[in-house]
Amino acid sequence: MAKIPIKIPTGVTVTAENRVLTVTGPKGQLSWNMPPDVAIILAENEAKVTHTADGETNLVGLTWAYLSNMVRGVTEGWGKVLELSGTGFRATTSGTQLDLALGFSHPIKVTAPAGITFEVKENKITIKGSDKELVGEIAARIRALRPADPYKAKGFKYENEVIVRKAGKAAKAGGVK
Repeated sequence: MAKIPIKIPTGVTVTAENRVLTVTGPKGQLSWNMPPDVAIILAENEAKVTHTADGETNLVGLTWAYLSNMVRGVTEGWGKVLELSGTGFRATTSGTQLDLALGFSHPIKVTAPAGITFEVKENKITIKGSDKELVGEIAARIRALRPADPYKAKGFKYENEVIVRKAGKAAKAGGVK
């Protein structure tokens, strides 16, 4: 994939100075420290990732993927959807904060870091942002608060995740004597 040049849409600027890759677009600005032995060649509306003259490295593909994700993040944005199921489990937003009632003795409040927004519709929580890594990390942290259990599938699950259900406890055949 690293041999394919990355198309840079209009309104997006890409700079690579002092081993720092910066992408700026309509949805924000992202920066990433590039690994050594990787170079980015910028043309008019595309960027190509190659290795430097020093030698070949395996990090060219990683850098290509990061640059591609950053360009998509500042133009379209990234999002993850969590589904919450269970009796009495609720999620609401207030400003940049996500308020969760997950069956504990106290409510849980999750504050969105800069660049992340929460949307709640019915039982679905959408986490949006321009940084793919940060969106995934926040979604994983929220899911870890109450992951879906294998018996009743109560708790958080990702939108297309399949929870393998287990059978409950089986009663003995003879009964109590």
